[in-house]
Amino acid sequence: MVLEMSNLILFVNAFLSYLLIFVLIIALVIVACIIGVKWRKSKDAKAAANGGGEPAGGNTTA
Repeated sequence: MVLEMSNLILFVNAFLSYLLIFVLIIALVIVACIIGVKWRKSKDAKAAANGGGEPAGGNTTA
């Protein structure tokens, strides 16, 4: 009985550790996407303000 409870505690501990890592990775992905969208909008706004701008759907690699 004690061995089974110990195994359960070890399993729950490992599961929660991996769950925490998963949540942190998802949070980093969301933050990176938000920063990327803001950066893209800022770059597009600067290009439009300079009069040049790129056509919609054009090649955005620079």
